[in-house]
Amino acid sequence: MAGFRQRPEASVTEITMVAYPLVTVFIDLSERGQASWAAAGRSERGSVVAGLLPGDLRATCGEVECLQIRLEPTAAVELADLSGTVATLAEIWGRDAAQVEEKLRAATSWDERFTIAAEVLGQRLSTRRLVDPEVAQSWRRIRASQGRLRVETLADEVGWSRKRLWSRFRAQLGVSPKRAARLVRFDRAVHMLAAGHVPAGVAAVGGYADQSHMHREVREFAGLTPMAVAAAPWLSVDPIAWPDQAM
Repeated sequence: MAGFRQRPEASVTEITMVAYPLVTVFIDLSERGQASWAAAGRSERGSVVAGLLPGDLRATCGEVECLQIRLEPTAAVELADLSGTVATLAEIWGRDAAQVEEKLRAATSWDERFTIAAEVLGQRLSTRRLVDPEVAQSWRRIRASQGRLRVETLADEVGWSRKRLWSRFRAQLGVSPKRAARLVRFDRAVHMLAAGHVPAGVAAVGGYADQSHMHREVREFAGLTPMAVAAAPWLSVDPIAWPDQAM
């Protein structure tokens, strides 16, 4: 979890968010739902949930406070259908959404907000539908290998056929295992680019055939060139907002 605040004197800002291999919850804590979000042709205001791969997700914010929560897709399996788009928090949490927002707004510190959010998530996750253990293991291996394992290898490790793993993984997490691996590779690459590493070096250590291959992948996931994505503001704040994030 991380808390963000845009100062009252700040002008309205539009931020293009870079695809990330986790499901993201944005809880708008401003009094009138100041933030607006758009992805896949859908626009919403206030608190939203973004599924995996919202490649064109844009946020427009004026004076706003926002609590951002990242969830492993294996924990947020009920949100698999959100892949590539957004939904309002009320659509996902029902009437509980407004109650949670008000409780968070009334909190007197970010630490108190984090505690409240952790309690709410704990209650909701305790009743969630579980993914197959084989799917969960495959996701963990994709993340640990930084997206460099082949689907055939993952299938062999869990004792499934390639077709069964593809079908169950896609149904439960919203993306195929191959696309999940590409997303994890992309995430590592763009964070390395944002940290100042040269594109050729990033491609070499990131599992890409060559620099052109990486360029195509960055274009597909972010709609930007590697040089442009290196300056993306959403990436530059990550080491501050998520200090324990492994690159």
